[in-house]
Amino acid sequence: MSAPLISVVMSVYNGDPFLAEAVESILNQSFRNFEFIVIDDGSTDRSASIISEYQRSDPRMQVHHQENRGLVESLNRGCRLARGTYIARMDADDVAVSDRFMRQMEFMEQHPEVGVLGGAVEFINSDGRSLGTSVLPTEDREIKAALRHNCVIVHPTVLMRREAVLSLGAYRKIVVDAEDYDLWLRVAERFQLANLKRVVLKRRYHCSQVSVMKRKQQVLSVLAAHAAAATRRAGKPDPLQSLEEITPLTLTALGVSESQQHAAVAREYLGRIQNLASAGEEPAALELFSEVMRTSDYKAAENWVIADLQLFAARLYWRDARLASSLLAASRAILRRPVVLGRPIKQLYERLVS
Repeated sequence: MSAPLISVVMSVYNGDPFLAEAVESILNQSFRNFEFIVIDDGSTDRSASIISEYQRSDPRMQVHHQENRGLVESLNRGCRLARGTYIARMDADDVAVSDRFMRQMEFMEQHPEVGVLGGAVEFINSDGRSLGTSVLPTEDREIKAALRHNCVIVHPTVLMRREAVLSLGAYRKIVVDAEDYDLWLRVAERFQLANLKRVVLKRRYHCSQVSVMKRKQQVLSVLAAHAAAATRRAGKPDPLQSLEEITPLTLTALGVSESQQHAAVAREYLGRIQNLASAGEEPAALELFSEVMRTSDYKAAENWVIADLQLFAARLYWRDARLASSLLAASRAILRRPVVLGRPIKQLYERLVS
């Protein structure tokens, strides 16, 4: 049997609610020359039976069941099994647009210097309602500059050259929940990067993704990946090669101060709360806000982050008819950063002159 041009790699762990829609969005691609490698990472819901049913009806599906080993080991297993020239990533709760592979293949075939290609995403909620579209840099120079601050390549949108990824050792387990960002930074040192302006994926926000501890570890891993990339740019050995885990203490040793760590985590909380609220998951957003209020990261964050967290919570409490909580949160925002009082006036002025 001849090798497919694309190997799609997806790891599934208890993805029942949205799994069928994700699988069908891949199997119904207009570009047909691919294999679909699905790693069932010890699911305890109906995920295993769902993907096995699709496997029986479509020979492109390759399902591998294993005890739970985590995302990185699952993805690396899928990448090692891949036979295609390209590896495409997919997540079990997202939806690929029907011409995603065709558009990305056309680009990669015309740009052999590009090692990883992403694309724009449309954000959707659990019901599939559109929440807006991402705006990402598309050119190599812009992407590499932006990567020094943020991850601007969305993981489940990428089409990667298999040899490029495997030559770098694929994903690294030490950067928990930031394995994609770490990989892009390493790929960028040898290859060019690109994003399509066209939307290639509908990315879903839903409340089951919420976890304060997981988000905190993800931010610490992002900071570690960033610090390691800066060390490599200085011509020094990668410090992550000799570490077993990322902790606040190891980050401090890498030159990331405790205050920088707290600030980064608090900013991540703010963004997550805003995303959940936009997705219509307001109870989950308020629950996350309550958890954040009890963390040391919140107390050590910059004034603008604390004020924005309180102000956003005030809006959510107001919508939930919890007026006393809303006024208290708003008062705390004003006390922390009085300039927020000017926002309603500014918004009113903008409406009048528009």
